[in-house]
Amino acid sequence: MTAEYSMLPRATNTRNRRESAKGKLTGRTMEIQRLIGRSLRAVIDLEKLGERSIIVDCDVVQADGGTRTASITGGFVALRLAINKLLASGELKEDPIKEHLAAISVGILPDGTVVTDLDYQEDSSASVDMNLVMTESGRFVEIQGTGEEATFDDTELNSLILYGKTAIDELIAHQKEALFDEVEAEEQTIVIATRNPGKAKEFAALFGKEGYQTKTLLDYPELPDVEETGTTFEENARLKAETIAQILQQPVLADDSGLAVDALNGMPGIFSARFAGERKSDAANNAKLLHELTDVSDEKRTAHFHCTLVFAAPQKESLVVEADWNGRIGRIPQGENGFGYDPLFIVPDFNKTSAELSNDEKNAISHRGMAVQKLEKVWKNWLEDNQ
Repeated sequence: MTAEYSMLPRATNTRNRRESAKGKLTGRTMEIQRLIGRSLRAVIDLEKLGERSIIVDCDVVQADGGTRTASITGGFVALRLAINKLLASGELKEDPIKEHLAAISVGILPDGTVVTDLDYQEDSSASVDMNLVMTESGRFVEIQGTGEEATFDDTELNSLILYGKTAIDELIAHQKEALFDEVEAEEQTIVIATRNPGKAKEFAALFGKEGYQTKTLLDYPELPDVEETGTTFEENARLKAETIAQILQQPVLADDSGLAVDALNGMPGIFSARFAGERKSDAANNAKLLHELTDVSDEKRTAHFHCTLVFAAPQKESLVVEADWNGRIGRIPQGENGFGYDPLFIVPDFNKTSAELSNDEKNAISHRGMAVQKLEKVWKNWLEDNQ
């Protein structure tokens, strides 16, 4: 997995000779090629790729920004297309790409402003500049930074990384949009960002009353997954809703929910589904929760379920509603009508766990039920306003 990088003669303000015409590559070009290659290798499983060589050609047409970082971001799209072709032909049986990857330049101007994707003037005047290469899950592949005209402290470094990460998240969303085969947007259709048909049923009833049909992610098997890299329920729900709405050019409803336990400072929170580790079962998550609360008295085992719904549509500010459901954590699982932490979550008004309530009882008072009730009052006006 390697890359070849070159600048076309008129990529810059003045024409430059092709390096091939000079007979050898400059040290800068060789260093950039190595950077692109090792960045792309970071997100590919070479064992799954097998005994194959992929060369990504990166030709700079217009050098109006960070050319090496743009080559990495665009190079990943080219790599994805190449792998898709091998998968479609049957030459590859498994997808070797682990996750998306993008890169961005970021710097601090003399007046202290932090900017991303520096153009020539910004790059030449920047007191500090940096290149960041990062995966969709927020893991850094490479950080290159230097104080060109000034030193910088840890606060400024954190600002550079924060702005860079935000820009990379946007670039990855654009990658997915470019890779997704465009489908014709269907009127009066709302997409529920879930692959769980049961979860989508209540929304189908809600939107169906107003003449809208609903679809789920199961209807779009080629749609890429959206990595939940946010630090709050709202950030994760926004990522799903807004990214998918931009790709499909249709209204999308996404939710993120979880359990917050007061004695655990709000944990498991956004990690509720993977509290015991990635791909662990509900039973494993419940066992870990009980272990963490072993020495906590009943009166201090207070907790609440939280649900955030984000409704996104092209050219609209997203609609956000949220709700909490207060209760406490029991000591042994009880009830069969539920999932997740339901068998441990005791509802004070019933003195039963959530898993012991009927569906009607639960939907009337649960965090999701209350969030849906709030959504029902406002979604139609929001969606159809200036449509």
